[in-house]
Amino acid sequence: MAYIDGFLIPVPKRNLPAYRAMARKAGKVWMEYGALQYLECVEDDVPPGQLTSFPLAVQRKRGEVVLFSFIVYRSRRHRDAVNRKVMADPRIEAMSPGRIRMPFDHARMVWGGFESIVAL
Repeated sequence: MAYIDGFLIPVPKRNLPAYRAMARKAGKVWMEYGALQYLECVEDDVPPGQLTSFPLAVQRKRGEVVLFSFIVYRSRRHRDAVNRKVMADPRIEAMSPGRIRMPFDHARMVWGGFESIVAL
């Protein structure tokens, strides 16, 4: 069964082109080191919710959209091995907060690793 790293990211609409360019570069690095799939998705039908929702999870502000992103691996062990290589890569290091102006507020990003339990 696959292992998934999932992300919710608030991105100002005006920064979507910069985010897309950064994600394209990052995705190539993840794929180069063995990720099985890398996807970045922008909200289309995301209701605001009263208690829980994607917008609430990232404290979406006016003018922002929520991105749902995920990276697929063979297993948690595979994810850990790929991420060690990715995080040591100078191309990713060059994209870290503090080195560049991030096109999103990384402090409000939500992420986690998930073991799949159903795959059809």
